[in-house]
Amino acid sequence: MAFDGAHKTAAAALKKESGEAAFLREVRAFLDEALTEDLRAAGRATTSTHSAIDACRLWHKRLYEKGWIAPAWPKAHGGTGWNARQRMLFERECAARDAPVLFAGGLRNVGPLLIEMGSEAQRARYLEPILSGAHLWCQGYSETGAGSDLAALSMKAVRKGDAYLLSGTKIWTTGAHLATHMFALVRTASGGKPQEGITFLLIDMQSPGIEIRPIQTLSGEAEFNEVRFTDVRVPVSERVGEENGGWLVAKRLMQYARKSNTTTGLLRRTFRLAKELAAQEELEADFARAFAEAEIRLEALERAEEAANTQQPGALNSSMMKLLATELHQKLSALYLDLAGPGGLEALGPEELLTETAPAPPLAHAGAKYFATRAASIYSGTNEVQRNILAASVLGLGKAV
Repeated sequence: MAFDGAHKTAAAALKKESGEAAFLREVRAFLDEALTEDLRAAGRATTSTHSAIDACRLWHKRLYEKGWIAPAWPKAHGGTGWNARQRMLFERECAARDAPVLFAGGLRNVGPLLIEMGSEAQRARYLEPILSGAHLWCQGYSETGAGSDLAALSMKAVRKGDAYLLSGTKIWTTGAHLATHMFALVRTASGGKPQEGITFLLIDMQSPGIEIRPIQTLSGEAEFNEVRFTDVRVPVSERVGEENGGWLVAKRLMQYARKSNTTTGLLRRTFRLAKELAAQEELEADFARAFAEAEIRLEALERAEEAANTQQPGALNSSMMKLLATELHQKLSALYLDLAGPGGLEALGPEELLTETAPAPPLAHAGAKYFATRAASIYSGTNEVQRNILAASVLGLGKAV
């Protein structure tokens, strides 16, 4: 009986390995054919949350046509049906070949949220355009004085018949200048607990009364924006959840975001660039210990990511993945900058700072990457907030948010 059990276990392992090998062959064949040198160059040049937008759009289109644009979505809604292991392997293969990093707020956050909490009409209206790339989404959460203390937000939404009129300002809005739509938190009531007067809305960025102002960052990019609203009309049908019940919706979306906004694929890209630079500068021996430690931590994080992706996002696993991934990403970008030396801090000219496609001096890529990742431990809730959530979940010190 023991022999029979061992035989079955070995057979199952062999079958799994065979299936995985076939999956990888299919993925690699597609990537080798679909990724042109221009797309690879755009992926390699990426320093922040997404690649140059033209490359994003083309790569999005090719993945969509293949049926692989939404690996984490249920198959019934246009997803791949892949398991957590396959999704991790696909991410790794894309990183190894410098595939463009998608502008993916809709795919990673809004789409899954609407599948779970949206109305049938909202799913019918938005899921397919998210999949096709016709809609690109940005997040309207933060305001001056309401970042990590998000419940302090003050942007008003006044109900007028079948619509809300929005007035106020959102800040640090990633990709607002590129987005077709925004999901936002607005204040629909005052008094009592601040969380109880917040509503979650879906906003067309072409609506009259919206003004977008770019914010240039230390990395030399202008991916963040200030977005001003003046009597912007949003139909009540664009509300997700109940009026004044948006805090619950927002918490759910943040669990999706925290789990997915810093993937192991992004870390693999930075690690590979650092190793290539070390080889070029003949510094491998000097950094051998740092590379070995980074490789171990990366593999451990990939296992954690795979395990987390077998479950629905929750406060515990989402905050854990966000915390581990962003801190390791910052360590890897610091290693990359150390290897680049003073050349990594070469200043870019004003025109280059505001142009996605302008080439940076070779070593300056390391500096731009380093500065861009400084924000990673702030957005989607600071890492201190994530530690508080983990403490609340694990130690029973309060309610996790």
